[in-house]
Amino acid sequence: MKIMKKIWFAALLMIGGTLSARAQVMKVADLEKYAKERYGEKWPEAAANLAKELVLDKNESLTYQQVVEVQGKTCEQIYIALNYWATATFKDKQAITLNDKDAGCIIITSTFPNIVEHTGTINKYSVSITPVIRLDIKEGRVRVTFTVQSYDLLRDISGGWLSATDTKKTFGDSKRKKDDKTNAYLYDEQWEIAHHYPFVQKDAQKRTCSKALVMTHAYSNAVMDKVEEALKNGIVGNDEEDW
Repeated sequence: MKIMKKIWFAALLMIGGTLSARAQVMKVADLEKYAKERYGEKWPEAAANLAKELVLDKNESLTYQQVVEVQGKTCEQIYIALNYWATATFKDKQAITLNDKDAGCIIITSTFPNIVEHTGTINKYSVSITPVIRLDIKEGRVRVTFTVQSYDLLRDISGGWLSATDTKKTFGDSKRKKDDKTNAYLYDEQWEIAHHYPFVQKDAQKRTCSKALVMTHAYSNAVMDKVEEALKNGIVGNDEEDW
């Protein structure tokens, strides 16, 4: 019994010991490594290359879609597996915004915080994204749709390279809770992806948005991979139905 508990605890650490209390698909550092290995370390160049194959949807959102085949699995089996994955992965109790077994649809909305931190000449930026992940279930397959329309920005006007030293804040100050207005140097902003580089060539925030796009693209791939892995091999590796 003690051995089983240790194995179970280790598995939980593998699932849960990641980037924040809300979204736990992958650590930020691991995602960045993943992105660099696949797209290169020069973010503007990587973003420009990705833009050649990316198409914004009719709402000017960045949308990815993939169908995962799981032959031999019923809708109910798939539904249970996806609920298990979503509950184990996204710790925010409000992350699952729709869970309709009859319609065969699960929708997850959860923030991935601080995927990019960039110091500019005047400002410091911390970029987060809140993708909408939709899972549509049919017999033997799942359609995964991953959509992001904008970057959520926390801009620190005291944190740039040329900011006056007597007003400069530590970057830790930039990570205050959302909508906390006690720090006059911090501003919440939303940057629509369609209106920034590489979809717009002349962009004052080119470096920040380049990395944000590549990291968002990498995260979509990570989510797709995790869903497929959960459906085909389970989450902890010992969740077979025959027990």
